[in-house]
Amino acid sequence: MTEVRRNAFLLALGLVFLSGMVQLAVALGTVTIVAVTGVHSILGLGPAVFLIAGALAVGPAGRLSDRFGRMPVIRTGYALGVVGPVVTAAGCHWTQGVLVFLGLGLCGAAQSIVLLSRAAAAEMFPPERRARGMSIVLFAVVSGAIWGPLVFGPMFSGRHFDAHDLTVPWLAAGLFTLAGIALSFGIRRDPRDLSAAYVAPSTPRSLGEILRRPGVATAMVAAVSSFGVMAGVMNLAGYVAVGHHHPQGSVFTIISIHIVGMYGLVLFVGDAIERIGRRRSMVIGLGVIALSNAGMAWFGTIGGMSLAMFGLGLGWCLSYIAATTELVDLAGPSERGRLVGLSDLLSSFGGAGLALAGGVVYTGAGGSVPLAWLATGLAVLACAWVAGNRVGPVEPAVAD
Repeated sequence: MTEVRRNAFLLALGLVFLSGMVQLAVALGTVTIVAVTGVHSILGLGPAVFLIAGALAVGPAGRLSDRFGRMPVIRTGYALGVVGPVVTAAGCHWTQGVLVFLGLGLCGAAQSIVLLSRAAAAEMFPPERRARGMSIVLFAVVSGAIWGPLVFGPMFSGRHFDAHDLTVPWLAAGLFTLAGIALSFGIRRDPRDLSAAYVAPSTPRSLGEILRRPGVATAMVAAVSSFGVMAGVMNLAGYVAVGHHHPQGSVFTIISIHIVGMYGLVLFVGDAIERIGRRRSMVIGLGVIALSNAGMAWFGTIGGMSLAMFGLGLGWCLSYIAATTELVDLAGPSERGRLVGLSDLLSSFGGAGLALAGGVVYTGAGGSVPLAWLATGLAVLACAWVAGNRVGPVEPAVAD
C-alpha cells in the first residue's frame, strides 16, 4: 500500500500544478479571444475549442492507456500543457487568432488527458475504497485555487490588458505544467499494473458490450451531464462577470471559489458517496447543480456569483465522482481507459456545446438570465433520468 499512496501523492501533486494552467485558461479564454480578434459574438468559441479539443484527445488517450499504461499517456498530456500556453502567448504577441485557438485547443487536450489521473488513482485502491482513492487525488486540485489570488490576481489587479499584455500571463501558465511533467516521472510502477491485484484474469470486452452492462448507461449520463453543464457555465463565467461590470481581477476570485467548491470537500465527498450510495449521490449532485445555475439568474454581484459557482462545483464533485467511480468498478483494468475516455469525450463535447449555445444565448437573448435557465433545465432533465434508472452492482462486474 505504500507504493499506492506514493503514486497517489505524486498524481495529486501534479494536478496542483495543472490547475494553475487550467485556471488561467478558464478565466481568460473568452477575454483573450475577444482581445485578439475584436469580435464579441464569438466569445463562446474559445471555451468550445478548449473543450472540443479535450474531447477529441481523451478518447484515443484512454485507449492508448489501456495498451501502453496510464503514465506515458498522462506525461504526454503534461507536455501538451506546456506547448499550449506558449502557442497562445504567441497568438497574443502577434495578434493571430489562429494561434490563440490552436493554443487553447492544446490546453484543452492537456487538461482532459492529465485528468485521466483520477481514474488511475481510483483503480490502484480496493473496490470498496475507490471513491476515497479518487478523492485523495482530486483534493489536490483545490490547492491550485491559490494560484489565482496569489499569482494571477495581483498580475491583473487594477489593469486593463490588451492582446499584447496577455502574452506574459500565458507564458507563466506553461511553467505550471512543466512542473507537473517533472513530478510524473516519480511514478515508477504504472497504476494499471497495480490494479491487476484486485481481479482475476479474463478477456476484455468490446466497448459496445461494456456499455450494455447494467448501470453503465446511468453512470454515463450522470458523468456527462454533470461535467458538461458545469464546464459550459464555468468557461463563460469570466465573461459574464465582466459583463456585470466587475474588474478583470475579480474573475479569479469567482473561479478560485468555484474550484474550492469542486475540490475543497472532496475527501468528505468520497466517503459520503460510499455511505449514501452512488446513484443517490448522482441525483443529489445534479440537483445542486440545477439550483446553483438557477441562482446565477438572480445573483450578479461578486459574492452572489461566487456562491452560485461554489454550489455548481460542489454539485459536480458529488455527482461526477460517484459516476466515474461506478464506471471504474464496472470495467476491468484493460477496459477502463476506453470507458472513462468515452465518458470524458462525451462530457467535453457536452460542455463545448453548452459554451457555444450559451455564448449565443448570452449575446443574443438577454444576457445571463436565459443562460442560467438553459443550464438549469439541462441539469434537471439529467437528474430526473438518473433518478429513474438503476446503477450496477457494488463489486466489479468483470475482471481483466
